[in-house]
Amino acid sequence: MSRYCLQCGKSQKACICQWIQSLSSNVELIILQHPTEEHRPMGTARILSLSLPNSYLFVGEDFSTHDELNHLLAQSDVEHYILYPSDHSRSADELIAKANTDKVRVILLDGTWKKAYKMWQVSTNLQSLPCLHLPKGLKGNYRIRKAPSENSLSTVEAGYHILSLLQPEQDFSPLLAAFDHMIQFQIDQMPPGVFERNYLK
Repeated sequence: MSRYCLQCGKSQKACICQWIQSLSSNVELIILQHPTEEHRPMGTARILSLSLPNSYLFVGEDFSTHDELNHLLAQSDVEHYILYPSDHSRSADELIAKANTDKVRVILLDGTWKKAYKMWQVSTNLQSLPCLHLPKGLKGNYRIRKAPSENSLSTVEAGYHILSLLQPEQDFSPLLAAFDHMIQFQIDQMPPGVFERNYLK
């Protein structure tokens, strides 16, 4: 018997499948995952790909010649955006009306800020896509992973917020519920006092 779940890829003990709910979404997500994130015990991209049947998850760093991604980007009847804050990015809430009338896909970069920046820089097929940013003031709940700032979001939190903004009539809270269960499980495995000493400062 494999030590790892064949569906979520996590160890059998830390399997998240029991908390996953299949969610319908008109907006499609493409998650581009840096290879160093693929097997992290606390990685969250898998929550999105398992919960959203029409999402895509690709692993790599330079996606310039990635056949499957380029096939998707070539579909002229779909509006593509990348969730990446930049000097020229637009606020995601400006797309609410468009998401209700056009087919929209949003690309998420799954990696540290440094690695996400590298992915965006070397993937030439991403350079021409319009960039989006989420509203300021959103706070992440990644309690057991050091973040560069209070408003840093995990990939699943970013996915939740972009979907909730573009489709406010739908409930995507099961994404955050699965995330919270995953985090709480990891906290419960820590020796007494470790979480309080290392993460509640």
